Amino acid sequence: MNDFVASSLDHLVAAWNAPPVAALVRDRGLPVITREYLLDTFSWQRAEDATRALSEHFAAARFADEVEYGVLLVPDRSRLDTRRPLPRELTAPDVFDKRLPAGVALPDGGTWQLVVSVIGSYGPSLGSYNDVIASDDFVVDGQDTRQWMTRQLWGARVLQCGATPPDWEHNERWTFTLFPGEQLVDGQAESGTVLKGKVRFRLGKPDRGIGSARVAPAVLV
Repeated sequence: MNDFVASSLDHLVAAWNAPPVAALVRDRGLPVITREYLLDTFSWQRAEDATRALSEHFAAARFADEVEYGVLLVPDRSRLDTRRPLPRELTAPDVFDKRLPAGVALPDGGTWQLVVSVIGSYGPSLGSYNDVIASDDFVVDGQDTRQWMTRQLWGARVLQCGATPPDWEHNERWTFTLFPGEQLVDGQAESGTVLKGKVRFRLGKPDRGIGSARVAPAVLV
């Protein structure tokens, strides 16, 4: 077992077995995350290759030195839908714009799915929603990494990051993550952030490309 696999296993087991997330996993009937489960279920060579490919492809992006790529677990939406407000036992009541549709979901693929994406506090800065949509430089390993820049993956990342969520005002800098994998709603772009103790799924201007606007390129393993 190489260092990438060992560190990824340790990270996922610790993240998904920490309270109160562990209780949520159990209550929703999801398999408990163990090293044995992860090794038996997923392709780790594929995950390692995809992580390297993402890191290299976006190495020249603004704030690339802040970005950590790795493995993200996404639960089956029929058991735990991370596109929606998170359970209140985990956070203060989320702020969720009522205009938001159901949201893009991963294809059915088991009770947990493994995605390689941003797993730390910050994604790269690659401009506004409109800039990202218009670009032709997002294909990595044969996949358009914008396809999974979605609310579902970001919600899973919030859970996996636990006590230090992404795009949080108490991180070294506050950011928000754009979701170019989602369609515009009333001409506005979806994004997610954690502000004043609440997870916030918001709508905003699609041409807002300030440094706080980040994205999370992703490859489905």
